[in-house]
Amino acid sequence: ESPAPDREGAGGGSSPEGPPGGSPEQPPQEGVTPLGAPPAEPPREQDLYCVKWIRWKGERTPVITQSQNGPCPLLAIINILLLQWKASGAWGGSGGVKLPPQKEVITAEELMAHLGNCILATQPRDTSEGLQLNFQQNISDTMTVLPKLSTGLDVNVRFTGVSDFEYTPECIVFDLLNIPLYHGWLVDPQSPEQVQAVGKLSYNQLVEKIITCKQASDSSLVSEGLVAEQFLESTASQLTFHGLCELTARAREGELGVFFRNNHFSTIIKHQGHLYLLVTDQGFLQEEGVVWESLHSVDGDSCFCDTDFHLSHASGKEGATAAPPDHRLQQRQVDQDYMVALSLQQGQDPHSVLSDLELARQLQHEEYQQHHPHPPPQLLPAQAGGRPAGERRQRQKPDLDCTLL
Repeated sequence: ESPAPDREGAGGGSSPEGPPGGSPEQPPQEGVTPLGAPPAEPPREQDLYCVKWIRWKGERTPVITQSQNGPCPLLAIINILLLQWKASGAWGGSGGVKLPPQKEVITAEELMAHLGNCILATQPRDTSEGLQLNFQQNISDTMTVLPKLSTGLDVNVRFTGVSDFEYTPECIVFDLLNIPLYHGWLVDPQSPEQVQAVGKLSYNQLVEKIITCKQASDSSLVSEGLVAEQFLESTASQLTFHGLCELTARAREGELGVFFRNNHFSTIIKHQGHLYLLVTDQGFLQEEGVVWESLHSVDGDSCFCDTDFHLSHASGKEGATAAPPDHRLQQRQVDQDYMVALSLQQGQDPHSVLSDLELARQLQHEEYQQHHPHPPPQLLPAQAGGRPAGERRQRQKPDLDCTLL
């Protein structure tokens, strides 16, 4: 190891000891690198991911797993790049991501580096100044978003379509890599009261509307707010039957995408008309026959499949990737916390707001069940012709000169 060079001023001034013109060479002090910087900290346990190797389309292919079932869009995106590395040019000529065949553990920093390379490889071949400036702006925006990928992204669903999200800067990562982002939290079109109450609002906007309607003097607005509140309560799993039907109809056969539900991001694929989620729980690291988990119901009932989508011996309901049994209580708590925050901003008593909501919910539910029997939802036909990849998500774009690729 080479001795530390003389770096006058690097630490606030040179040492008073030693002859003029520089001190004699000394070995680096313990705990300090040769450049005088603190030693690099070892990766934290939560930043290390085990690699599971599977047979995918005849090739030995890695899948990144995680030990905690948390909001990690980084893994969902990286696993798509790993599964599609053979698609030549699919990622601007980068060919996706490949790992060394003996790789067993990978750090979040390494995953970020692979993702960054894939994003840079999307640079357009057109050398026109406008496109290049637009690309540079998109890259700058993406660099700001990348650190959030290992924790959680700010996405705000709209209840009108499986690809509809309120625009946030985080969405640019999916656009640059041409990865579809889906959810299944849709309003049933056969419930006109809910359609009227929810409209084209995002989740955050809908919660704000509920608070506002509670304080309205117009009885029709109060009733509309109660219907909206009942919708959130009855769909706390964030997946409705209509949403599942629409997702099945809109996703393309063989297409890999990212599915958002309950603040979690999963890799999703459509195979022979059925939807499957990639199993990334580290508990199945040694289970070669557990690769995919079916997504065919809204209540968490599912089954595991192998890499060829053949039924596995394990039941999805017992797996760690299944929806937690108390997701409705968790979502209800999220809704109430958000309402309390809005109430405090508006100078209201949050306790009175919650008690009013509880009472109103009960009364509205009784009246709704008496006068509005709910017909069984039906699968609506998919719109003819798929939308271009760049138009998958309908959202308002900021007033910027650049355009998302």
